[in-house]
Amino acid sequence: MASLQVSGMVVSGSSSSCCSHKTLVRATINGPKIRIGSLSLPRLSSKDFIEELSIRSDGYGIPVTTQMEKRFGPKTSSSDPVVVAKLYAIMEAVADRIEMHENIGEQRDNWNHLLLSSIHAMTLTAATMCGLAAASASGEPFAGLKVSSTILYLAATGMLAIMNKIQPSQLAEEQRNAARLFKQLHGQIQTLLSVGTPTASDVNEATENVLALDKAYPLPLLGAMLEKYPSSVEPAVWWPQQRRKQAKGLGRKIEGNGWNRELEDEMREIVGVLKRKDKADYLRLSEKALKAHKMLAFSGPLLTGLGALGSAFVGTTNPWAVILGVAGGALASVVNALEHGGQVGMVFEMYRSNAGFFKLMEESIESNINETNVWGRENGQVYEMKVALQLGRSLSDLRDLAASSSLRNIEDTEEEFGSKLF
Repeated sequence: MASLQVSGMVVSGSSSSCCSHKTLVRATINGPKIRIGSLSLPRLSSKDFIEELSIRSDGYGIPVTTQMEKRFGPKTSSSDPVVVAKLYAIMEAVADRIEMHENIGEQRDNWNHLLLSSIHAMTLTAATMCGLAAASASGEPFAGLKVSSTILYLAATGMLAIMNKIQPSQLAEEQRNAARLFKQLHGQIQTLLSVGTPTASDVNEATENVLALDKAYPLPLLGAMLEKYPSSVEPAVWWPQQRRKQAKGLGRKIEGNGWNRELEDEMREIVGVLKRKDKADYLRLSEKALKAHKMLAFSGPLLTGLGALGSAFVGTTNPWAVILGVAGGALASVVNALEHGGQVGMVFEMYRSNAGFFKLMEESIESNINETNVWGRENGQVYEMKVALQLGRSLSDLRDLAASSSLRNIEDTEEEFGSKLF
Protein backbone atom coordinates (compact mmCIF):
# COMPACT_ATOMS: atom_id res chain seq x y z
CA MET A 1 0.00 0.00 0.00
CA ALA A 2 1.45 3.40 -1.00
CA SER A 3 0.19 6.86 -0.02
CA LEU A 4 1.13 10.28 -1.45
CA GLN A 5 0.94 13.45 0.67
CA VAL A 6 1.24 17.00 -0.80
CA SER A 7 1.43 20.23 1.22
CA GLY A 8 1.53 23.76 -0.18
CA MET A 9 2.48 27.13 1.26
CA VAL A 10 1.85 30.66 -0.19
CA VAL A 11 3.94 33.65 0.90
CA SER A 12 2.82 37.22 -0.03
CA GLY A 13 4.86 40.37 0.24
CA SER A 14 4.86 43.99 -0.98
CA SER A 15 3.48 45.01 -4.36
CA SER A 16 6.97 45.47 -5.84
CA SER A 17 7.96 41.99 -4.84
CA CYS A 18 6.92 38.95 -6.64
CA CYS A 19 5.17 36.00 -5.24
CA SER A 20 7.00 32.80 -4.72
CA HIS A 21 5.26 29.51 -4.65
CA LYS A 22 7.08 26.63 -3.15
CA THR A 23 5.62 23.22 -3.23
CA LEU A 24 6.97 20.47 -1.12
CA VAL A 25 6.21 16.92 -2.16
CA ARG A 26 6.75 14.06 0.17
CA ALA A 27 6.16 10.48 -0.91
CA THR A 28 5.99 7.50 1.27
CA ILE A 29 5.95 4.01 -0.22
CA ASN A 30 4.99 1.10 1.88
CA GLY A 31 5.76 -2.29 0.31
CA PRO A 32 6.70 -5.80 1.27
CA LYS A 33 10.04 -6.07 2.97
CA ILE A 34 12.70 -8.22 1.29
CA ARG A 35 15.45 -9.77 3.36
CA ILE A 36 18.77 -10.21 1.59
CA GLY A 37 21.02 -12.81 3.01
CA SER A 38 24.79 -13.23 2.49
CA LEU A 39 25.84 -14.66 -0.91
CA SER A 40 28.94 -16.88 -1.38
CA LEU A 41 30.79 -15.88 -4.58
CA PRO A 42 33.84 -17.67 -6.00
CA ARG A 43 37.12 -15.88 -5.52
CA LEU A 44 38.66 -14.66 -8.76
CA SER A 45 42.34 -13.92 -9.09
CA SER A 46 42.62 -10.50 -10.67
CA LYS A 47 46.05 -11.34 -12.09
CA ASP A 48 44.87 -14.54 -13.77
CA PHE A 49 41.75 -12.82 -15.05
CA ILE A 50 43.69 -9.93 -16.61
CA GLU A 51 46.22 -12.25 -18.24
CA GLU A 52 43.49 -14.48 -19.64
CA LEU A 53 41.56 -11.46 -20.88
CA SER A 54 44.60 -9.94 -22.57
CA ILE A 55 45.56 -13.19 -24.27
CA ARG A 56 42.15 -14.58 -25.20
CA SER A 57 40.22 -11.40 -26.06
CA ASP A 58 40.23 -8.84 -28.82
CA GLY A 59 40.51 -5.84 -26.48
CA TYR A 60 36.78 -5.58 -25.69
CA GLY A 61 36.49 -8.67 -23.53
CA ILE A 62 35.21 -10.84 -26.39
CA PRO A 63 37.00 -14.24 -26.56
CA VAL A 64 38.90 -14.82 -29.78
CA THR A 65 40.44 -18.03 -31.11
CA THR A 66 43.74 -17.34 -32.85
CA GLN A 67 44.74 -18.84 -36.19
CA MET A 68 47.46 -20.91 -34.49
CA GLU A 69 44.89 -22.41 -32.10
CA LYS A 70 42.48 -23.13 -34.94
CA ARG A 71 45.17 -25.04 -36.79
CA PHE A 72 47.17 -26.71 -34.00
CA GLY A 73 44.98 -26.41 -30.88
CA PRO A 74 45.55 -24.35 -27.73
CA LYS A 75 49.09 -23.93 -26.48
CA THR A 76 50.30 -25.79 -23.42
CA SER A 77 49.94 -23.61 -20.38
CA SER A 78 52.78 -25.31 -18.46
CA SER A 79 55.48 -24.38 -21.01
CA ASP A 80 58.14 -21.86 -20.15
CA PRO A 81 57.27 -18.66 -22.07
CA VAL A 82 60.96 -17.95 -22.74
CA VAL A 83 61.41 -21.40 -24.31
CA VAL A 84 58.29 -20.89 -26.43
CA ALA A 85 59.55 -17.49 -27.58
CA LYS A 86 62.90 -19.01 -28.58
CA LEU A 87 61.20 -21.74 -30.58
CA TYR A 88 59.08 -19.17 -32.40
CA ALA A 89 62.26 -17.23 -33.20
CA ILE A 90 63.82 -20.42 -34.62
CA MET A 91 60.66 -21.01 -36.67
CA GLU A 92 60.97 -17.54 -38.18
CA ALA A 93 64.60 -18.19 -39.11
CA VAL A 94 63.67 -21.56 -40.64
CA ALA A 95 60.86 -19.99 -42.68
CA ASP A 96 63.30 -17.38 -43.99
CA ARG A 97 65.76 -20.10 -45.01
CA ILE A 98 63.01 -21.99 -46.83
CA GLU A 99 62.28 -18.92 -48.91
CA MET A 100 65.98 -18.32 -49.65
CA HIS A 101 66.69 -21.91 -50.69
CA GLU A 102 63.63 -22.04 -52.93
CA ASN A 103 64.57 -18.80 -54.67
CA ILE A 104 68.21 -19.74 -55.13
CA GLY A 105 67.28 -23.24 -56.32
CA GLU A 106 65.04 -21.75 -59.00
CA GLN A 107 67.79 -19.33 -59.99
CA ARG A 108 70.39 -22.09 -60.37
CA ASP A 109 68.01 -24.25 -62.33
CA ASN A 110 67.64 -21.31 -64.72
CA TRP A 111 71.43 -21.12 -64.93
CA ASN A 112 71.53 -24.71 -66.13
CA HIS A 113 68.99 -24.15 -68.91
CA LEU A 114 70.37 -20.80 -70.06
CA LEU A 115 74.04 -21.82 -70.04
CA LEU A 116 73.31 -25.10 -71.80
CA SER A 117 71.31 -23.34 -74.53
CA SER A 118 74.01 -20.68 -74.99
CA ILE A 119 76.88 -23.18 -75.17
CA HIS A 120 74.91 -25.34 -77.62
CA ALA A 121 74.28 -22.37 -79.89
CA MET A 122 77.93 -21.24 -79.74
CA THR A 123 79.31 -24.73 -80.43
CA LEU A 124 77.05 -25.48 -83.38
CA THR A 125 77.60 -22.02 -84.86
CA ALA A 126 81.37 -22.44 -84.57
CA ALA A 127 81.22 -25.85 -86.28
CA THR A 128 79.10 -24.41 -89.10
CA MET A 129 81.47 -21.50 -89.59
CA CYS A 130 84.43 -23.87 -89.67
CA GLY A 131 82.80 -25.90 -92.44
CA LEU A 132 81.95 -22.78 -94.44
CA ALA A 133 85.51 -21.49 -94.06
CA ALA A 134 86.87 -24.76 -95.42
CA ALA A 135 84.47 -24.55 -98.37
CA SER A 136 85.47 -20.97 -99.29
CA ALA A 137 89.21 -21.84 -98.97
CA SER A 138 90.48 -18.28 -99.57
CA GLY A 139 89.63 -14.56 -99.46
CA GLU A 140 88.22 -12.29 -96.80
CA PRO A 141 85.13 -14.43 -96.08
CA PHE A 142 87.46 -17.34 -95.38
CA ALA A 143 89.50 -15.35 -92.83
CA GLY A 144 86.41 -13.93 -91.10
CA LEU A 145 84.70 -17.29 -90.78
CA LYS A 146 87.88 -18.95 -89.56
CA VAL A 147 88.57 -16.36 -86.87
CA SER A 148 84.92 -16.24 -85.75
CA SER A 149 84.78 -20.01 -85.45
CA THR A 150 87.93 -20.10 -83.35
CA ILE A 151 86.68 -17.35 -81.02
CA LEU A 152 83.33 -19.07 -80.50
CA TYR A 153 85.02 -22.39 -79.75
CA LEU A 154 87.34 -20.79 -77.20
CA ALA A 155 84.45 -18.96 -75.54
CA ALA A 156 82.40 -22.16 -75.41
CA THR A 157 85.36 -24.03 -73.89
CA GLY A 158 85.76 -21.46 -71.11
CA MET A 159 82.06 -21.29 -70.31
CA LEU A 160 81.76 -25.06 -70.35
CA ALA A 161 84.69 -25.43 -67.95
CA ILE A 162 83.01 -23.04 -65.51
CA MET A 163 79.67 -24.79 -65.90
CA ASN A 164 81.25 -28.19 -65.24
CA LYS A 165 82.97 -26.79 -62.17
CA ILE A 166 79.85 -25.43 -60.48
CA GLN A 167 77.31 -27.92 -61.93
CA PRO A 168 74.09 -25.82 -61.84
CA SER A 169 71.80 -28.86 -61.98
CA GLN A 170 73.49 -30.32 -58.92
CA LEU A 171 73.34 -26.95 -57.15
CA ALA A 172 69.60 -26.76 -57.85
CA GLU A 173 69.07 -30.25 -56.43
CA GLU A 174 70.98 -29.29 -53.28
CA GLN A 175 68.73 -26.26 -52.77
CA ARG A 176 65.59 -28.33 -53.37
CA ASN A 177 66.73 -30.83 -50.73
CA ALA A 178 67.54 -28.02 -48.30
CA ALA A 179 64.11 -26.39 -48.76
CA ARG A 180 62.37 -29.74 -48.20
CA LEU A 181 64.37 -30.51 -45.05
CA PHE A 182 63.84 -27.03 -43.62
CA LYS A 183 60.09 -27.42 -44.22
CA GLN A 184 60.25 -30.72 -42.36
CA LEU A 185 62.03 -29.05 -39.43
CA HIS A 186 59.49 -26.21 -39.44
CA GLY A 187 56.65 -28.73 -39.16
CA GLN A 188 58.38 -30.56 -36.30
CA ILE A 189 58.71 -27.35 -34.29
CA GLN A 190 55.05 -26.49 -34.96
CA THR A 191 53.98 -29.92 -33.73
CA LEU A 192 56.11 -29.56 -30.60
CA LEU A 193 54.56 -26.20 -29.79
CA SER A 194 51.02 -27.42 -30.37
CA VAL A 195 50.92 -30.80 -28.61
CA GLY A 196 54.11 -30.96 -26.55
CA THR A 197 55.73 -29.24 -23.61
CA PRO A 198 58.91 -27.61 -25.00
CA THR A 199 62.04 -27.49 -22.87
CA ALA A 200 65.47 -25.90 -23.17
CA SER A 201 66.84 -29.13 -24.66
CA ASP A 202 64.30 -28.84 -27.49
CA VAL A 203 65.58 -25.35 -28.23
CA ASN A 204 69.17 -26.60 -28.34
CA GLU A 205 68.22 -29.51 -30.58
CA ALA A 206 66.34 -27.28 -33.01
CA THR A 207 69.27 -24.86 -33.16
CA GLU A 208 71.71 -27.70 -33.86
CA ASN A 209 69.46 -28.99 -36.64
CA VAL A 210 69.36 -25.55 -38.28
CA LEU A 211 73.15 -25.18 -38.13
CA ALA A 212 73.69 -28.71 -39.45
CA LEU A 213 71.44 -28.00 -42.43
CA ASP A 214 73.27 -24.73 -43.09
CA LYS A 215 76.54 -26.65 -43.18
CA ALA A 216 75.20 -29.48 -45.35
CA TYR A 217 73.61 -27.18 -47.96
CA PRO A 218 75.48 -23.86 -48.08
CA LEU A 219 74.02 -20.92 -49.97
CA PRO A 220 77.19 -19.22 -51.30
CA LEU A 221 79.24 -20.56 -54.19
CA LEU A 222 82.73 -19.26 -53.48
CA GLY A 223 84.56 -20.89 -50.60
CA ALA A 224 81.65 -22.95 -49.28
CA MET A 225 80.40 -24.92 -52.29
CA LEU A 226 80.19 -28.69 -51.89
CA GLU A 227 82.73 -30.80 -53.75
CA LYS A 228 81.19 -31.83 -57.06
CA TYR A 229 83.73 -34.58 -57.88
CA PRO A 230 84.68 -36.25 -54.58
CA SER A 231 87.35 -38.93 -54.51
CA SER A 232 85.01 -41.30 -52.66
CA VAL A 233 81.23 -41.44 -52.32
CA GLU A 234 79.73 -40.90 -48.89
CA PRO A 235 76.05 -40.52 -47.92
CA ALA A 236 74.85 -36.96 -47.49
CA VAL A 237 74.69 -35.89 -43.83
CA TRP A 238 72.39 -33.01 -42.84
CA TRP A 239 71.77 -33.74 -39.14
CA PRO A 240 73.93 -33.16 -36.05
CA GLN A 241 76.01 -36.17 -35.15
CA GLN A 242 74.49 -37.93 -32.17
CA ARG A 243 76.59 -39.49 -29.48
CA ARG A 244 76.16 -43.22 -29.77
CA LYS A 245 74.65 -44.79 -26.69
CA GLN A 246 76.13 -48.11 -25.69
CA ALA A 247 73.59 -50.67 -24.55
CA LYS A 248 74.42 -52.19 -21.16
CA GLY A 249 73.39 -55.70 -20.37
CA LEU A 250 72.95 -55.27 -16.62
CA GLY A 251 69.89 -53.54 -15.29
CA ARG A 252 68.47 -52.92 -18.76
CA LYS A 253 64.69 -52.57 -18.84
CA ILE A 254 62.94 -53.39 -22.11
CA GLU A 255 59.24 -53.39 -21.22
CA GLY A 256 57.31 -50.12 -21.12
CA ASN A 257 56.60 -46.99 -23.17
CA GLY A 258 55.34 -49.12 -26.05
CA TRP A 259 58.55 -51.19 -26.26
CA ASN A 260 59.10 -54.90 -25.80
CA ARG A 261 61.60 -57.55 -26.84
CA GLU A 262 59.78 -58.33 -30.11
CA LEU A 263 59.76 -54.68 -31.22
CA GLU A 264 63.47 -54.30 -30.46
CA ASP A 265 64.30 -57.41 -32.51
CA GLU A 266 62.11 -56.12 -35.32
CA MET A 267 63.92 -52.77 -35.38
CA ARG A 268 67.32 -54.51 -35.42
CA GLU A 269 66.28 -56.55 -38.44
CA ILE A 270 65.08 -53.38 -40.21
CA VAL A 271 68.45 -51.73 -39.60
CA GLY A 272 70.20 -54.75 -41.09
CA VAL A 273 68.02 -54.65 -44.21
CA LEU A 274 68.64 -50.94 -44.73
CA LYS A 275 72.40 -51.39 -44.40
CA ARG A 276 72.70 -54.43 -46.64
CA LYS A 277 70.24 -53.46 -49.36
CA ASP A 278 68.98 -49.89 -49.56
CA LYS A 279 71.98 -47.84 -48.50
CA ALA A 280 74.48 -50.12 -50.22
CA ASP A 281 72.49 -50.01 -53.46
CA TYR A 282 72.30 -46.21 -53.55
CA LEU A 283 76.00 -45.91 -52.77
CA ARG A 284 76.72 -48.25 -55.69
CA LEU A 285 74.51 -46.17 -57.99
CA SER A 286 76.20 -42.99 -56.72
CA GLU A 287 79.61 -44.37 -57.68
CA LYS A 288 78.42 -45.18 -61.19
CA ALA A 289 76.84 -41.75 -61.60
CA LEU A 290 80.05 -40.10 -60.34
CA LYS A 291 82.20 -41.99 -62.87
CA ALA A 292 79.93 -40.95 -65.74
CA HIS A 293 79.85 -37.43 -64.33
CA LYS A 294 83.65 -37.12 -64.31
CA MET A 295 84.03 -38.59 -67.80
CA LEU A 296 81.47 -36.28 -69.38
CA ALA A 297 82.79 -33.22 -67.54
CA PHE A 298 86.27 -33.90 -68.91
CA SER A 299 85.15 -34.76 -72.44
CA GLY A 300 83.07 -31.63 -73.14
CA PRO A 301 85.80 -28.96 -72.83
CA LEU A 302 88.30 -31.31 -74.49
CA LEU A 303 86.15 -31.64 -77.60
CA THR A 304 85.44 -27.90 -77.87
CA GLY A 305 89.16 -27.24 -77.41
CA LEU A 306 89.97 -29.64 -80.25
CA GLY A 307 87.34 -27.88 -82.35
CA ALA A 308 89.05 -24.53 -81.68
CA LEU A 309 92.43 -26.03 -82.64
CA GLY A 310 91.03 -27.50 -85.85
CA SER A 311 89.29 -24.27 -86.89
CA ALA A 312 92.52 -22.33 -86.33
CA PHE A 313 94.34 -24.53 -88.88
CA VAL A 314 91.58 -24.63 -91.49
CA GLY A 315 93.03 -23.80 -94.94
CA THR A 316 96.33 -25.53 -94.38
CA THR A 317 97.40 -28.67 -96.18
CA ASN A 318 96.37 -30.84 -93.22
CA PRO A 319 92.90 -32.30 -93.91
CA TRP A 320 92.43 -33.25 -90.24
CA ALA A 321 91.95 -29.60 -89.31
CA VAL A 322 88.50 -29.45 -90.92
CA ILE A 323 87.53 -32.78 -89.39
CA LEU A 324 88.52 -31.62 -85.92
CA GLY A 325 86.81 -28.26 -86.38
CA VAL A 326 83.46 -29.70 -87.50
CA ALA A 327 83.33 -33.11 -85.80
CA GLY A 328 84.68 -31.72 -82.52
CA GLY A 329 81.80 -29.27 -82.28
CA ALA A 330 79.21 -31.92 -83.13
CA LEU A 331 80.55 -34.36 -80.54
CA ALA A 332 80.81 -31.62 -77.91
CA SER A 333 77.13 -30.79 -78.40
CA VAL A 334 76.19 -34.44 -77.84
CA VAL A 335 78.33 -34.70 -74.70
CA ASN A 336 76.94 -31.48 -73.24
CA ALA A 337 73.39 -32.60 -73.95
CA LEU A 338 74.04 -35.86 -72.08
CA GLU A 339 75.74 -34.21 -69.12
CA HIS A 340 73.73 -31.04 -68.53
CA GLY A 341 70.55 -31.87 -70.43
CA GLY A 342 70.41 -35.24 -68.66
CA GLN A 343 71.44 -33.50 -65.38
CA VAL A 344 73.94 -36.15 -64.38
CA GLY A 345 75.10 -33.98 -61.47
CA MET A 346 71.55 -33.82 -60.14
CA VAL A 347 71.23 -37.61 -60.40
CA PHE A 348 74.45 -38.08 -58.42
CA GLU A 349 73.24 -35.72 -55.69
CA MET A 350 69.86 -37.46 -55.57
CA TYR A 351 71.47 -40.89 -55.08
CA ARG A 352 73.79 -39.48 -52.40
CA SER A 353 70.85 -37.91 -50.55
CA ASN A 354 68.87 -41.15 -50.67
CA ALA A 355 71.81 -42.99 -49.13
CA GLY A 356 71.91 -40.30 -46.43
CA PHE A 357 68.21 -40.80 -45.73
CA PHE A 358 68.77 -44.49 -44.95
CA LYS A 359 71.83 -43.68 -42.87
CA LEU A 360 69.73 -41.26 -40.80
CA MET A 361 67.10 -43.96 -40.26
CA GLU A 362 69.79 -46.40 -39.11
CA GLU A 363 71.22 -43.93 -36.59
CA SER A 364 67.77 -43.01 -35.31
CA ILE A 365 66.73 -46.63 -34.77
CA GLU A 366 70.04 -47.56 -33.15
CA SER A 367 69.86 -44.53 -30.87
CA ASN A 368 66.43 -45.63 -29.64
CA ILE A 369 67.15 -49.31 -29.09
CA ASN A 370 70.52 -48.56 -27.39
CA GLU A 371 68.86 -46.26 -24.86
CA THR A 372 68.85 -48.28 -21.62
CA ASN A 373 65.87 -46.43 -20.15
CA VAL A 374 62.77 -47.11 -22.23
CA TRP A 375 61.14 -43.92 -20.94
CA GLY A 376 63.97 -41.97 -22.52
CA ARG A 377 63.02 -43.35 -25.95
CA GLU A 378 60.28 -42.30 -28.31
CA ASN A 379 57.07 -44.21 -27.76
CA GLY A 380 57.49 -47.64 -29.34
CA GLN A 381 54.13 -47.87 -31.09
CA VAL A 382 54.41 -44.36 -32.52
CA TYR A 383 57.99 -44.96 -33.61
CA GLU A 384 57.12 -48.22 -35.36
CA MET A 385 54.39 -46.43 -37.31
CA LYS A 386 56.81 -43.63 -38.29
CA VAL A 387 59.40 -46.13 -39.56
CA ALA A 388 56.75 -47.97 -41.57
CA LEU A 389 55.51 -44.75 -43.20
CA GLN A 390 59.04 -43.59 -44.00
CA LEU A 391 59.64 -46.86 -45.84
CA GLY A 392 56.26 -46.74 -47.63
CA ARG A 393 54.91 -49.79 -45.81
CA SER A 394 52.06 -50.70 -43.52
CA LEU A 395 52.72 -52.07 -40.05
CA SER A 396 52.03 -55.61 -41.20
CA ASP A 397 54.40 -55.17 -44.18
CA LEU A 398 57.10 -53.90 -41.85
CA ARG A 399 56.75 -56.89 -39.57
CA ASP A 400 56.80 -59.26 -42.54
CA LEU A 401 59.99 -57.58 -43.76
CA ALA A 402 61.65 -58.13 -40.38
CA ALA A 403 60.48 -61.75 -40.32
CA SER A 404 61.78 -62.45 -43.82
CA SER A 405 65.11 -60.85 -42.90
CA SER A 406 65.47 -63.15 -39.89
CA LEU A 407 64.58 -66.19 -42.06
CA ARG A 408 67.18 -65.15 -44.64
CA ASN A 409 69.96 -65.76 -42.11
CA ILE A 410 68.74 -69.34 -41.79
CA GLU A 411 67.61 -70.24 -45.31
CA ASP A 412 69.92 -67.90 -47.30
CA THR A 413 67.09 -66.62 -49.50
CA GLU A 414 66.92 -63.48 -51.63
CA GLU A 415 66.26 -60.39 -49.55
CA GLU A 416 63.96 -57.55 -50.61
CA PHE A 417 64.64 -53.85 -50.26
CA GLY A 418 63.38 -52.09 -47.16
CA SER A 419 61.89 -49.03 -48.88
CA LYS A 420 59.01 -49.12 -51.33
CA LEU A 421 59.17 -45.39 -52.03
CA PHE A 422 62.45 -45.17 -53.96
